[in-house]
Amino acid sequence: MISEKHKMLAGQLYDALDTGLIAERKRARALCRFFNSSGEDQPAERKRILHELFAECGSKVVIEPPFYCDYGSNIRLGDNVFFNFNCVILDPAPVTIGDRVLIGPSVQIYTATHPLRESERRDGLESALAIRIGSDVWIGGGAILCPGVTIGSGSVIGAGSVVTQNIPEGCVAAGNPCRVIRTIDG
Repeated sequence: MISEKHKMLAGQLYDALDTGLIAERKRARALCRFFNSSGEDQPAERKRILHELFAECGSKVVIEPPFYCDYGSNIRLGDNVFFNFNCVILDPAPVTIGDRVLIGPSVQIYTATHPLRESERRDGLESALAIRIGSDVWIGGGAILCPGVTIGSGSVIGAGSVVTQNIPEGCVAAGNPCRVIRTIDG
């Protein structure tokens, strides 16, 4: 029998109220609570918590509290990643963030989604699709990344954008829905 966690990570419908998944979310919430209450004068403690929370946490990662996530164990961060205040990652599917990525305040990264059929929603089922952010990306404040999107390396996402489809490398994209405005000349 396939576990609910395996279904979740495979992008299949799963029961989010599974006791094992609830326990993993409680662990992540406790670590986020400890992180968010730690002071700037406790850099070693903040670093320890982030390394315990995330699957991978590169060097020189800075996250301004408050920060929230569902599991943490599905998040991989490269080197020199910066999150400004009040960011949320719903990570029942993998979230991979490259090197030298700047994430503005109140950015929301959502891998979680719900079925369109009301009978499946009524049964409490949900699913998730991985999100990938390349290296050297800047995501402006208040942007929302929807399930399954990829942001190509070197791209800029405008503040307040709602990213519903993949954004190629080396471009500026903005809007709701987010669309490519122009390429960035190297």
